[in-house]
Formats: sequence, structure tokens, C-alpha cells
Amino acid sequence: MRVTTDLWVSALIRRVFSDGGFAAVIKRGATEAGAIFILCRDRMGEIALYGPAPQASYDMAFPDERFFNRLAVKPDEEAVAARLEKEKRFDSDIWVVEIEPGRLPLQELVRLILT
Repeated sequence: MRVTTDLWVSALIRRVFSDGGFAAVIKRGATEAGAIFILCRDRMGEIALYGPAPQASYDMAFPDERFFNRLAVKPDEEAVAARLEKEKRFDSDIWVVEIEPGRLPLQELVRLILT
């Protein structure tokens, strides 16, 4: 059984804070099953945007896990805002979480498929 998006995001935020990082929900979406987008900002100010991986990326052995693809690396603020606005027009129930990782890299905080 897959946990709700609300619970998953709450657990992610707790994990980030317990690791010495910072996280905030920028946009709250559907409680049960909203798509999650992660905006990662490092301590040098560089940003990367991650979004849900395509269904073909999911491992049948772990169907309840969430996987993410890198959508944009080192974009400017306007490019990220435009991409998120486009995603909101497509699906108004998305979640946007901004993270500044602590000691652990983002890949260890969430499962990422980097392509």
C-alpha cells in the first residue's frame, strides 16, 4: 500500500531537518496522490528541479516507492517558475517542496533516477 503524498512529504521534511538541512512546502497539492516536484537549492545558491519519474522507471519489486528524475539543472529562477507554472496548468494538485540538504545529499534523502 502506497502512503499518501501528504504523509510522504511530511516524512521527507522531517528527514531533511533531522539531517541539518532545510525544507519547506511551497505548494500543497492533493493529500492522497498529488505529484511531487522537488526544488533543491545547494548552499552556493545553485538549483536543480526534480519531478516524478515516468511509470516505466518503476521497479516491479518495489511498486510503492517514489522515484524522481532531474528536470532541470542550474536553471535560472524564471525557468524554474515557468516550468512549475506549466506543471500546475497541467495538474493543479501538484506539490512543490524546496529543499536545502544538510549533511546527506539529496539522492540519499529521496530515491532519484538521474538521466
